[in-house]
Amino acid sequence: MANNKKLTIQTSKRAAITITRSAFKADRLVYIAIANKALKYRHGTSKIVYIGTTKAGASRIAGSAAARASQLFELHGVTELTFFIITCAARQAVKTWHKLEVGLILTFRELYGEPPKCNTKGKNQKWNDERDYFTDDRLVKVIEKYSEYSTPSSSGTAQKRAKKKGAATL
Repeated sequence: MANNKKLTIQTSKRAAITITRSAFKADRLVYIAIANKALKYRHGTSKIVYIGTTKAGASRIAGSAAARASQLFELHGVTELTFFIITCAARQAVKTWHKLEVGLILTFRELYGEPPKCNTKGKNQKWNDERDYFTDDRLVKVIEKYSEYSTPSSSGTAQKRAKKKGAATL
């Protein structure tokens, strides 16, 4: 053994992946990937970079996060991704999670002029019967909520305000 120098061990201050119980409550769900900074779209800026769906629950989200990470991190300034789960009630003989995904992508496209940066779905897609299942108002509110979402690392002042109000920060 020629080199007797000990190796340095480095740890990260933040978790690489955090999975909550809500990820396991439903198998069929929609998830939204949020970047740490807003990206430019034709009609404004949004932190949403991807909207996807799965029949396999949390394991698919983790797989998608790993598979898409390199593509998402190529976007200028994106250093962190946060994934959120969105579910809806089930209906017999209807893939409601699929209808929700399409509704969210088309709503995003209407608001921002194009689908999220990493979605291939939705460029030429048209509304089918998604509006029969969800209100336009609720779809818009979901997109707006996550388009402006402030991650703890992207907003140090938000953490300070939360501490002043007595909220717990993780």
